[in-house]
Amino acid sequence: MIKGCRILFLSFILLQGVYFANAPQGASSIPEPSDQIHQEYIDFFEEVYKTMQENYYYPVTRENFDRFMQKFDTEIYPEIKEKQAKSNFINWRSAAYLVDYLKDPQDTFSAFFPPKYAKKYEKEVLGQRVDLGIEGKLADQGFLVVRVEPRSDAFVRGLRPDDIILTIDKAGVLTLSQKDIEERLTPLIDTEVSLKFFDHFTKRKKAITVVSQEYFKQSVFMVPVKIPGVYCLEIKTFNRKTSEDLFRFISEIERQDHSSLILDLRGNPGGPPLAAREISGFFLPPGNDFAYFEKKGERKAALDVPKIPEEYHYKGPVAILVDKESGSASELFSGVLQKYKRAVLVGAPTAGKVFLKSMFHFDDESMLLLVTARGFFPDGSIFEFDGVKPDIMMEQSTADPITFAANYLVSQKQAAN
Repeated sequence: MIKGCRILFLSFILLQGVYFANAPQGASSIPEPSDQIHQEYIDFFEEVYKTMQENYYYPVTRENFDRFMQKFDTEIYPEIKEKQAKSNFINWRSAAYLVDYLKDPQDTFSAFFPPKYAKKYEKEVLGQRVDLGIEGKLADQGFLVVRVEPRSDAFVRGLRPDDIILTIDKAGVLTLSQKDIEERLTPLIDTEVSLKFFDHFTKRKKAITVVSQEYFKQSVFMVPVKIPGVYCLEIKTFNRKTSEDLFRFISEIERQDHSSLILDLRGNPGGPPLAAREISGFFLPPGNDFAYFEKKGERKAALDVPKIPEEYHYKGPVAILVDKESGSASELFSGVLQKYKRAVLVGAPTAGKVFLKSMFHFDDESMLLLVTARGFFPDGSIFEFDGVKPDIMMEQSTADPITFAANYLVSQKQAAN
């Protein structure tokens, strides 16, 4: 029935105390109602249990499943059995708490998602968006474009920051509110939208038709640094195109003699481990062990550093800024570069989320997110739950971390000379 291989929505949290407080600590006899609706609930819960038993990194016990069923049959089902149909809300809410019963106490990541939240989570993790890729603000002359996503259709059609949108589907933007404009710029996928705008470069009015489509957001941005010779790239998240975004900047920075580089990963929640592996090729020798993940009952899955053209391999000193929000792929990348002594880490300990998390979808489009593997350094040491510890600890309130890191890199270079 599964189609493919922690954030719970608010109502789940609010109702936790109502139905699942004071759960019994041991298994007990479970009533066996015979009606079809009850059996449908049981079948779904059994499927969730089986999925966790087969794929979850930590052991899953039948005793905890029986504890959950005892609670469901004695406190939840009696209140809803008079209904003539199964409630999807009850089904999904109960499945979410079943996962809480079954997972390891230290695991704050595995969770059950109803369909709406499953789709949202998946797109956020993959870094995908469906819209026109246009951001801006209402001004006196029209809608001032502040940002256009490089992979959006609007960018392909020639729209750029500082252009002024005058009409959207023939509606004058000055007759619309900021919220109305934003809604018109985020239509359903494959929707065509006509725009008239003033091109700030040519000083001419233009008309284009753009299509709302799925694309990967830009994830790497240049941040100004006051100290000459030091560059800073902020990586906001990791997705399949992060290495492509990084390439555009690294190829320019590498042309500057004796440059130093800051990678700002503060607040970066991570993303696919393969995205972290891809960008490691800009900094580490090709073929080196990068990291490995180990699933329950399987051989370790090793990742190596990919090979890239030598001219794009950055050779200058590197500092990486991290904090407690730097998780998953961002702390994987940071930790490995620290282990190889290729970069100095500055900031606060990372989130401690170097796991391989897999998504399992059900026929009703709900989804089970599971920790299916733990992450290990090339030398076999494990990424700890308390995160990667920086070489230089600093509180963000004491100084600007970017300026601090820039001064550090300059001082280290001077000491080396």
